[in-house]
Amino acid sequence: MATTIAGQDRLRAVTLLSPAYLWLTVAVFLPLSAMAFFSFLSDVPFGGRDWHVTLDNYRAFFETTTYATLLWKSLKLGLIVTAVSVIVGFPCAWVLAKVVKGRSREALFLLVILPFWSNSLVRIFSWAIVLRGNGVLDRAVNAVLPWDVKLNLMFSPTAIVIGLVHSYLPYVILTSYLALQAIDDSLIEAARSLGAKRRTILWRLILPLSAPGIIAGAVLIFVPVVGSFMEPRLLGGRLGTYYGTVIEDQFVAVFNWPLGAALSFILLAVVLAILAAASPILKRART
Repeated sequence: MATTIAGQDRLRAVTLLSPAYLWLTVAVFLPLSAMAFFSFLSDVPFGGRDWHVTLDNYRAFFETTTYATLLWKSLKLGLIVTAVSVIVGFPCAWVLAKVVKGRSREALFLLVILPFWSNSLVRIFSWAIVLRGNGVLDRAVNAVLPWDVKLNLMFSPTAIVIGLVHSYLPYVILTSYLALQAIDDSLIEAARSLGAKRRTILWRLILPLSAPGIIAGAVLIFVPVVGSFMEPRLLGGRLGTYYGTVIEDQFVAVFNWPLGAALSFILLAVVLAILAAASPILKRART
């Protein structure tokens, strides 16, 4: 009888999970397999082109220092955007979880997830209108200050960081909110009754207990930001050349799909290596 029930549970689990695994196979593993195949080719295998298997695409990364320089530049951008998002997003998550109640929380949640409701290009061009010279930000600052100020943040690394933080900030807010919601308020009250100061409660109680949410949000931000290309290209101008923009150029402008695929897999390998190297620290933070 027990064996029959276990078999039924297993069949039910397979039935429920099969659509998700089928979708992952079609939408993730098949494209990755195709990209892996392209990365070892000398040319695209269609259009009557001659092609053969080669390692030249991967060799080009190590022989051309520009790719490594741009990869390091993209990694630094990912770290900066992740740090700014965590610094800005964690207090917002704390307010949502422990301060605001009722309909006010629902209204703030709506504002947090609002960027997800608009197209990424719309968000980027909106920031272009705000950050450009004589734009919304310049006029607002000059309306307040008695002297003339020319900010003109458009086509700068600052504009890229602002656009990326706006796009990915909701991730760390939502994950941190879920972690903070799981913290029992009685623990905080007990720490206060024992004489702990606010800074001590923050560093010894709140941050360690909410670390899983912060880490999850940081990973969700860092991984896509390293390979981003729209925000750097549109908000950075000539300063917006990063590793992701080079990969996009290989597919769209140069039509060198094998090199673009190889550069993509190198980026994937570097990100996975960073996450693997940081996994002991992440596990210690979660426990």
